[in-house]
Amino acid sequence: MRSVLPEMVLIACVAAGCSGGQNQPQREEDVTMKKVMVSPLAGRWYQDSERALRDEIADLCKDVTAVRKKNVCAAVVPHAGYRYSGRVAAGVFLRIDAKSVGRVVVLGPSHYVGMHNRVSIPDATHLRTPLGELPVDTEFVKRARALPFVTQEPQAHAQEHSDQIQLPLIQACLATNVPVVCVVCGQFDAENLVKAAAAFKELLDDRTLVVASSDFTHYGANYGYLPFTNDVQRKIETLDMGIFDLFARKDLAGFLKRLDETGATVCGRDPLAFLLAMLPGDARIERTAYETSGKLTHDTRNSVSYIGALVTGAWSKPANQARSAVAGTDKIPAEDCDRLLVWAREMITEAFKSGERRAALREPATLTAGLRAVRGGFVTLYKRGELRGCIGEIVPRREIWRVVREQALNAAFHDPRFEPLTEQELGMIDIEISMLTPPRPVASWRDIVVGKHGMVLTKGGRSAVFLPQVAPEQGWGIEETLTHLAIKAGLPPEAWRESAEFLVFEAQVIREKAGADKSQR
Repeated sequence: MRSVLPEMVLIACVAAGCSGGQNQPQREEDVTMKKVMVSPLAGRWYQDSERALRDEIADLCKDVTAVRKKNVCAAVVPHAGYRYSGRVAAGVFLRIDAKSVGRVVVLGPSHYVGMHNRVSIPDATHLRTPLGELPVDTEFVKRARALPFVTQEPQAHAQEHSDQIQLPLIQACLATNVPVVCVVCGQFDAENLVKAAAAFKELLDDRTLVVASSDFTHYGANYGYLPFTNDVQRKIETLDMGIFDLFARKDLAGFLKRLDETGATVCGRDPLAFLLAMLPGDARIERTAYETSGKLTHDTRNSVSYIGALVTGAWSKPANQARSAVAGTDKIPAEDCDRLLVWAREMITEAFKSGERRAALREPATLTAGLRAVRGGFVTLYKRGELRGCIGEIVPRREIWRVVREQALNAAFHDPRFEPLTEQELGMIDIEISMLTPPRPVASWRDIVVGKHGMVLTKGGRSAVFLPQVAPEQGWGIEETLTHLAIKAGLPPEAWRESAEFLVFEAQVIREKAGADKSQR
């Protein structure tokens, strides 16, 4: 199968005058190799001639009447053959205002090649389908290749359909000449996923459309997934909607946990998780369509689910745009801090009254910009000055009021290092909240400033985190801090000295005032 067709194109000849006298200095020819990656899907996943493919896509689009949106930063699009998922996929692209898109980045899962904690971008300048050639955003690719987890693995692209299936729809529904970058995602563990997504997000601007290519549940003997055998269609839909609901709430941890608990065969797990970890704080996710192959074929013995979704928001805001929420490095106002401390205690108190140890996060009637600020955050409980529980999330993906309410319950009842808090202890605990700036990588442990930086150490698939206040409270210097951090990660004490990677962040730390009447909180 021929998947890449190189073509030589001379874009600049020898400089004028170099054929003159013998003493004229000679300049080398500036030659650029045009490398065209030819889609291997024509004739199998969609029609193989331009006319037939245009007709096929026109049929998929004929019933879509939705208004195109201008503020779409990302989309979820299925990747089965067009006769199965094409109508759902086309419906997504037709809802996007093409004039607002300057680049499309397609994140697809790797179906054929295992890649641990890395992605692959093909070595191509153009992508060819029966509808013509799409240019690759080679400048974007050049910047992406500087990231340590971005590779170029030819076998990952030789027959991969998850990214290639989107190209004719992009050509027909968005633009014939929009620059595209195809990214095939390997399998990430949670820590490396967060780090990679944070780094990749820095490449995106407000004219970038990110497409996460994924089908949802693959049910049946053909897929090795038979969690139920009766009322199949309804149960498949219930399973899919439960997973998508967590995705739509931008709950990355919950999304991954549900997939692990159910074993649901969502092939785009990694692109979807990668997108979730990158999403801007103002992002809103809206489902546009749902379909299953079982419904289409009237045979649920083997069925694949297809969901289309739009994500509205902005990867980056213009410099002169007024901010509607507190920025990731700004301090939360004092009055909002007081409310967060009250809410944290109320969540724990109500849990004892109701017996419910998981948060039902109903949005309060009034929320300030500070409370809507998107932050990572930790809730820490102290009993008579000793740690009694500490749980949180590092990556800023939810509004801080949600983080505090949920993590207060987790710190009280779900920290695996401690027994669940008892009602008799409630009046003895003090609550501390740490609101974090976005984590960023540093080149070396020597760039970490004790007392200023919180830190994440990662090595060999293991990781651990310390909040900024930990080292000063213990009286540790940087080397002693990192030794304890390595031990916390389950590594040898000196493991931080070589081949370890570090993220740093800062924190605004608030704590209940001494002498406060905790019984009334």
